[in-house]
Amino acid sequence: MNTWHLKDKKALVTGGSKGIGRAVVDELLHLGAEVLFIARDQDEVITRVDSYRASGLKAQGIQADVNDPEDRAVVARWVQQHWGKLDVLVNNAGLNIRKPSVAYTAAEYQKVVDTDLIAPFEMCRLLYDLLIIPKNSAIINIASVAGMMDAQTGAPYGMAKSGLIQMSRNLAVEWASSKVRVNTVSPWFTRTPATAGVLSNPEMEKAIISRTPAGRVAEPAEVAAAVAFLAMDKASYITGQHFVVDGGATSRIL
Repeated sequence: MNTWHLKDKKALVTGGSKGIGRAVVDELLHLGAEVLFIARDQDEVITRVDSYRASGLKAQGIQADVNDPEDRAVVARWVQQHWGKLDVLVNNAGLNIRKPSVAYTAAEYQKVVDTDLIAPFEMCRLLYDLLIIPKNSAIINIASVAGMMDAQTGAPYGMAKSGLIQMSRNLAVEWASSKVRVNTVSPWFTRTPATAGVLSNPEMEKAIISRTPAGRVAEPAEVAAAVAFLAMDKASYITGQHFVVDGGATSRIL
């Protein structure tokens, strides 16, 4: 079991200060990776980096918005200058605006699609030259069960996550010869700040749990475990796959 590690791996996680992203950063660090995470809140980035370093973990942080081309370029330059390669890219940053379809403004639904689909595509493209250097790198895109079925999250979110799942398949095939693996992890409802509003509604939480054979919502660390496995060399023959972390919810009809 001592081969189940990420020692000497260099990993980048977007949206890494809260929720699933923070759990992914924690998991990768404790498995031996050096991790650069990005988030929009500068104070949160500083606090998290200080905490990790106090524990002897190799963490770096940059305040950046994945929707900003200049910010994306800053992140890519940092990876180039400090590491010269990238072993693992986790596209986790995302957002949602829950509304009926006819209630969205064009700017609102464009922001959801830009953040949840276009930004991950741009991050993959921008970092491709660094990902091909290790000869066994991994991209893990965090999608959602909402990309497979109506989870009452609003159409734009489902559209974007569905597109992210298919984007991962396309890149997995296109980049296989370059030894870049691309997979997707799709969580069901997970207890994070992003779902706090939904899960604080007792009726909604009850409906979600009743739909879930496991009888509860997920914890961020449970999603992070799937991400970490896909990042390992142990997963070297797994690419183009869609891992669903849902407590059995999508297997249930009645």
